[in-house]
Amino acid sequence: MAITSANQLELLQTAEAVAREKMIDADLVVQAMEESLARAAKSRYGSELDIRVSIDRKTGRARFTRVRTVVEDDAVENHQAQLTVKQAKQYLADPKVGDEIVDEVPPVELGRIAAQSAKQVILQKVREAERDRQYDEFKDRKGTIINGVVRREEYGNIIVDIGRGEAILRRNEKIGRESYRPNDRIRAYIKDVRREARGPQVFLSRTAPEFMAELFKMEVPEIYDGIIEIKAVARDPGSRAKIGVISYDNSIDPVGACVGMRGSRVQAVVNELQGEKIDIIPWNEDQATFLVNALQPAEVSKVVIDEDAGRIEVVVPDEQLSLAIGRRGQNVRLASQLTGLDIDIMTEADEAARRQAEFAERTQLFMDALDVDETLAQLLVAEGFTNLEEVAYVDQDELLSIDGFDEDTANELQARARDQLEEASRKALENARALGAEDSLINFEGLTPQMVEALANDGVKTLEDFATCADWELAGGWTTVNNQRVKDEGVLEKFEVSLEEAQTLIMTARVLLGWVDPSELEASAEDEDQDEEEGDEA
Repeated sequence: MAITSANQLELLQTAEAVAREKMIDADLVVQAMEESLARAAKSRYGSELDIRVSIDRKTGRARFTRVRTVVEDDAVENHQAQLTVKQAKQYLADPKVGDEIVDEVPPVELGRIAAQSAKQVILQKVREAERDRQYDEFKDRKGTIINGVVRREEYGNIIVDIGRGEAILRRNEKIGRESYRPNDRIRAYIKDVRREARGPQVFLSRTAPEFMAELFKMEVPEIYDGIIEIKAVARDPGSRAKIGVISYDNSIDPVGACVGMRGSRVQAVVNELQGEKIDIIPWNEDQATFLVNALQPAEVSKVVIDEDAGRIEVVVPDEQLSLAIGRRGQNVRLASQLTGLDIDIMTEADEAARRQAEFAERTQLFMDALDVDETLAQLLVAEGFTNLEEVAYVDQDELLSIDGFDEDTANELQARARDQLEEASRKALENARALGAEDSLINFEGLTPQMVEALANDGVKTLEDFATCADWELAGGWTTVNNQRVKDEGVLEKFEVSLEEAQTLIMTARVLLGWVDPSELEASAEDEDQDEEEGDEA
């Protein structure tokens, strides 16, 4: 077809029609048309030419122009689209680098192939404009709930009409037993909005914990107003969930407010989630108290928290074990997700057996090391002594406070304990030297012979080796791999060296070696103290 006066207005009418249908700016469609016509003109006049097309927004007239740019003499790469300053003087009085010479060229006749190519360019530009418009509209709605209509199913994924565009609900984001048919209404959580080369840009979820939190916000005015806050959510989608809530108004019960009159509020959420059972739990800053609440309906006898390891031991009555664990471990798994702690559950009988084993082990230690009878060793364990260091260096009054202990007995026990410790240190030092440990490491203040032996066994034999260690390599720690906490064993972990102590030892070694300037270290410490003070004031 030719771009003639007969169909000039038709261009604008087509652009406006497409813009209305796709809900995008008509100017974007006209720009796409200009680009497609320019591409067709290049195929007619030559691809090396810089052909540009401009369509008048009022009359629809398409103007075809050839543009040549003035460049430096040695910068000419395309003789059809570039001119030197000397060559440009025949067109311009005083040409400068960067000037453009514009000549109008006759409109092109669009053959069938060229017209088809132009159509593809326009459709591509329109699709890009649609995606940009959809992204701009929904990027700020991430983290909210949206209503839509099911359009179709593709490989288990649900394509949802959300008004001005489409979204996708992937099959792993659907609640297990849900199924949808075209034209079904659906409510979902906008989990992500991102630019994609093709396909939907809005990703929905019905399994995300945040979906449940947003549903409660819609049903419970106190949550929407900020009087009640949802602190944590854990879900086994379609089966069971736990939600931790706290009230900032003492006159309002957070659990009761979320349940509603005769359970109306929580039931509305349950119905939306296909009958998912929801435990509403009062949140508490004290981890142990919160965990006891989270394990409901099971009763808890005792809780022991290991903050460094992020683990927690829960002791329950024997008859409560199955209830605490739940079907297929569901109850304890959800409680773990809710609190962010790894939970070990044991019965009272299991704990008693473990304590008896620990008692027997420590009793045997004292019997062997101090050469005392079982009764005396049991007395020490019963009083809370766990190792030889405590016996050797404890204040003698603590030993004298034990029934049946006199001064001579206390002195003899401490002397034997110190002898054992000295002998163990001597052997450890011999082994360390045999393993190749150097004096620079052996004489480093803060390391016992046993620690030096452990380091030498691990290949750390000099002060330089020690200074290159990381704190977690010495003290141990935890790493999250595939959402599972994995223990990193520390070389000095069995000596109860903390991360802070490990950091201090390593930095001291680096200062001694001249790797770190002590003044810089002091300045860094002062900055940290200042930051902590400012944080406390805030």
